[in-house]
Amino acid sequence: MTSTHTLETPEASLAYDVRGPLPTADGRRPLFLIAAPMDASGFGTLASYFPDRTVVTYDPRGLGRSTRLDGRTDHAPQQNADDVHRIIEAVGAPVDMFASSGGVVTALALIAAHPDDVTTLVGHEPPLLGLLPDADRAFAAERDVQTAYHDKGWGHGMAAFIALTAWKGEFSDDFFATSAPDPAAYGLPDDDDGSREDPLLSGISNAITAYRPDVAALTSAPTRIVIAAGVESQDLLTGRTSAAVAEALGQEVVEFPGDHGGFLGGEFGQRGEPEAFADRLREVLAGR
Repeated sequence: MTSTHTLETPEASLAYDVRGPLPTADGRRPLFLIAAPMDASGFGTLASYFPDRTVVTYDPRGLGRSTRLDGRTDHAPQQNADDVHRIIEAVGAPVDMFASSGGVVTALALIAAHPDDVTTLVGHEPPLLGLLPDADRAFAAERDVQTAYHDKGWGHGMAAFIALTAWKGEFSDDFFATSAPDPAAYGLPDDDDGSREDPLLSGISNAITAYRPDVAALTSAPTRIVIAAGVESQDLLTGRTSAAVAEALGQEVVEFPGDHGGFLGGEFGQRGEPEAFADRLREVLAGR
């Protein structure tokens, strides 16, 4: 059984879902699944593989069903972390957590500020560009994606983003010398609908990729932190950022099936290896 709730704060109305009973039937901690800028709709398949756990998902403020009251459009890790902290208080701390992409950045900010909220964090492919050895070039590549989006629209921006995330290794002169990709090559539209608010392409999520984790706070927190990456992401951008975050925390990356969207089961037209991914997540949460 899934129940949907709304948590009202002075700055946002936050929608979250609870699959299963609260308090949990067996006394185990709820499993909280978070991402950014993805909302809860991307976790439907993964959540279905944990029928024995009470699973919590939410829409970050300004995304999906969660509305903003603060007059802002940007997405910042500390802000998202405060929202998640409020929801964890509502469902009953502490929780176990799986975080994807920008959701890992939210989780790291959360643990630094509220170290007792999360018992185990499995953070899958955090896009922390500032930790890369070629950080300046990575940020320049990110800006090029945003320029393509603002100049020509969503199809061109997304084509540039796909090219960015598909590049292997450090960003070389060859990457920047490559012509802007044709949206049609990826089955994307070439027309421009005039919208410029996409949270992935517009730049309103730049605070997430630019975030610098508080390593001292994280390594001293009681939370068990595991940084994970898909086997297919090795040498790709978020595989490299995962390795950089793990190194900063003094650990090795834990391998998961698939790529950045390995847990997806058809959401957003993408399909990973959700059953194998869920099995691996269950193992890692259990400490194996």
